[in-house]
Amino acid sequence: MALLSSSFFLFLFIGLTLWLSIVTVQQGTIAVITVFGKYRRIMYPGLNFKIPFIEIVFKKISIQNRSVELEFQAITSDQANVNFKAMLLFAVLSQDEEVIKNVAFKFLDEKNLMQALIRTVEGSIRGFVATKKQAEILALRREIVEDVKEQLDVQLETWGYHLIDLQLNDIIFDEAIMRSMAQVVASNNMKAAAENEGQALLITKTKAAEAEGNFIKISADAERTAAQLRGQGVALFREEVAKGMSSAAREMQQANLDTSVILFSMWTEAVKNFAEYSKGNVIFLDGSAEGMQRTMKEMMAMNKLMEDKEGKE
Repeated sequence: MALLSSSFFLFLFIGLTLWLSIVTVQQGTIAVITVFGKYRRIMYPGLNFKIPFIEIVFKKISIQNRSVELEFQAITSDQANVNFKAMLLFAVLSQDEEVIKNVAFKFLDEKNLMQALIRTVEGSIRGFVATKKQAEILALRREIVEDVKEQLDVQLETWGYHLIDLQLNDIIFDEAIMRSMAQVVASNNMKAAAENEGQALLITKTKAAEAEGNFIKISADAERTAAQLRGQGVALFREEVAKGMSSAAREMQQANLDTSVILFSMWTEAVKNFAEYSKGNVIFLDGSAEGMQRTMKEMMAMNKLMEDKEGKE
């Protein structure tokens, strides 16, 4: 009975020893082994063995990407409060033994790591924002990220990590500042609209003035041309009348008739045309015998001048 009991405990001890010797490391994880509190080695994913009761799994380090969300406030150089919401993506720098050893022993625990990481990011962004004015912040999103990455990469490498990405999801000002910014945008839009409307009105007025000027110029050219044509027509008409009168006078002289009959006929025709084609204008004619005689003398004198002129030609 005592032999069976000893064998049982022996098998139990052996089984327990084997059980404690087996270590399974999950994919994406690296185990850190210590001996009596001192670093010994690392174990990679898969089935591993350790010395029972001597080697202890101190910590399992995840080499997968990790993310953390941040919310904090910064103050610009013109004393405006800016609220940031950011997402930080980071991971272990590599699977090298020295890097894993650094990650395992640099911080007391995960809480201290995250606290240091968050404060470092907040400090970098606050330092950058403090040198800028509120009106510049929204346009400098990319510059803020690049500046923080440049500083954070160096710091994280000393901890065994590297920064994969940093995104500023929201940049929000205080409500009073947001209202004032909205008013500035609205006033700028109204100013731009007024300037555009003024330019459009100026163009319209300019084009209208140009069109009116062109119209006046064309009308003046047309009127000048018409006046020239009217003058030429009147000149031709007078020339033809003169020729007709001269011809009629010669024929009457050859027939021993008084040429004043022609003038009398022209006088009566003129009176007739005045009566037929009058448009309402009043033309005063001296209808007395003395007036008619005076008019006939004037017309005969004009006829004499025309005959003398033709004789010289």
